[in-house]
Amino acid sequence: MTVIPPTDLLDDEVGDTRKKEGRLSRADKRAIAVKGRLSSPWASTIAVVIAVLWTIPTLGLLVTSFRPRADIRKSGWWTLWQDPNLTLDNYHEVLFGSSTNLSTYFVNSVVITLPAVVIPISLALLAAYAFAWIDFKGRNILFVAVFALQVVPIQVTMIPLLSQYVSAGLNGSFWVIWLSHSIFALPLAIYLLHNFMKQIPRELVEAARVDGAGHVKIFFTVLLPLLTPAIASFAIFQFLWVWNDLLVALVFGTTDTSPLTVRVAELAGTRGQQWQLLSAGAFVAMVVPLIVFLALQRYFVRGLLAGSVKG
Repeated sequence: MTVIPPTDLLDDEVGDTRKKEGRLSRADKRAIAVKGRLSSPWASTIAVVIAVLWTIPTLGLLVTSFRPRADIRKSGWWTLWQDPNLTLDNYHEVLFGSSTNLSTYFVNSVVITLPAVVIPISLALLAAYAFAWIDFKGRNILFVAVFALQVVPIQVTMIPLLSQYVSAGLNGSFWVIWLSHSIFALPLAIYLLHNFMKQIPRELVEAARVDGAGHVKIFFTVLLPLLTPAIASFAIFQFLWVWNDLLVALVFGTTDTSPLTVRVAELAGTRGQQWQLLSAGAFVAMVVPLIVFLALQRYFVRGLLAGSVKG
């Protein structure tokens, strides 16, 4: 089997070849110009200012979630340094209190989110490979149809889907929410992964075919290792969408399958004066997406720009 060089090595080889030839493509020139503008001191300063302004509300929410109720009603979170008084009672009440019990809804969110990310990625990878590397009749028309599904509003599909779930006897289970999120995510996932696959040099696939590899072996040994940025990029999108979703959970979910967002919304309506519980509950709901994004952010931009620039 031919040894497949990593994507970074391929990029270096292409760049060296272009330098030796003494020419740069239009895309390379644009990339160099954009890199110069983004690395300027003014751009760095603006980025730092925006990051600080964006972080201040999160910092305020975190500090408020640890303050006692009396202190929250008496002064703002920025006065913590004058009279530091922190407590874990807010989180204990939110997670394990008899009237809130967010721990159960937290588990529901995990149970909903993980399959709702894995299922569409698995299906989209197979579909994207077919659109990118298998020549079949009507391929272009079908791909345009899949791409056009992105403009269909989710709201208009909910009642027909709910009717089908009730007819099939699935209503009230986690399968309803998993299938709904997967259906809504597939058009974007197929489009994103297809564009990334088309960037992979055709020579790699042809070399594998010469060595006798079929579609299955090419997909798993040649293409899949190179798709990590695109998969991670979409996984971030889908994870954040599903974890923070409220509409799908309200329409298709029940009391036993409700995620964290539903319970936090109920807290906002029933405990509008108990800011210590609202802030603690909100931070519990946002901490997991924050960790996921920070862990995979290096793949995010690269996956988003897949296929957007051609040399």
